[in-house]
Amino acid sequence: MSQSQINLNFINRSNDVNNSEVVIFQKNVAESFDEIAIAWRVIQNCGRNDNHPFVYPLKFEVCASDSYGNYTPQMTAYDGQAYEMVKDTSGDVLRLASTPAVSQQEVEVRNNLSSGSINANIYRDGKLLAAKTNVSPGQKGVFQFHPSIFVGVVSQVVEGEVMNSAIIQQVNTEINLFGIQSADLVMTGGGSGPTASPFEFHLENINK
Repeated sequence: MSQSQINLNFINRSNDVNNSEVVIFQKNVAESFDEIAIAWRVIQNCGRNDNHPFVYPLKFEVCASDSYGNYTPQMTAYDGQAYEMVKDTSGDVLRLASTPAVSQQEVEVRNNLSSGSINANIYRDGKLLAAKTNVSPGQKGVFQFHPSIFVGVVSQVVEGEVMNSAIIQQVNTEINLFGIQSADLVMTGGGSGPTASPFEFHLENINK
C-alpha cells in the first residue's frame, strides 16, 4: 500500500505569552515573478504543551472559477497533468486536457474559453493552498510544489486568504517532508523580557 498522506502533529513547547497564531503554507515554485502565498493552515489558541494533529496529503485537487462566480468540482491532480476550462453545452467546465503539462513536475490549468478570465485554485486536504487569479483566455496557471512546508508565527492571517509579502518574508523556516510518514512539528522559543528568544520549529519522532 502506497503512502497517501503524511501525519503531522504540531506541539507547542514554546514560552509564548501572546497566544500567537502559527501559519503553515507552501510556495508555488513554478511562479517566480510574484511572491504570493496563501495561508494553507492557521493554528489558533494552541496553548503551551497543547498539540494540534493535521495531515498533509501527498495529492492535491484543482478547481477553477470563472468570471461569473461559478466554481468547478475539485478534481484530483497529478504532476504532469494539464486541465482546461472550456465551454460546453452546459456552460463552463474544467476537464483533463488532451495534451499534458510542459513539465512532468508541474500541473497546468489552461483557460480555453473564448472570453472571460478564470481563477485556478489548488487545494490540499480540502483547504486552499495556492491560486492563480485572472488567467486570461489562452493563458494558463502553472503549479509546482516542493515536498516541504513553511511555518512561522504570525498575526492577523486568515486561513485560505492571500498573505502579504511582508508576512511571507518574515517566515523563513522551511520543513522538508520528503520521505516522511509521520512526525511531530515542535515549536520552541518565545517568552517575554530579557529571556525571550525567537520562535523555532523542528521535527521530532520522525517515522520514515
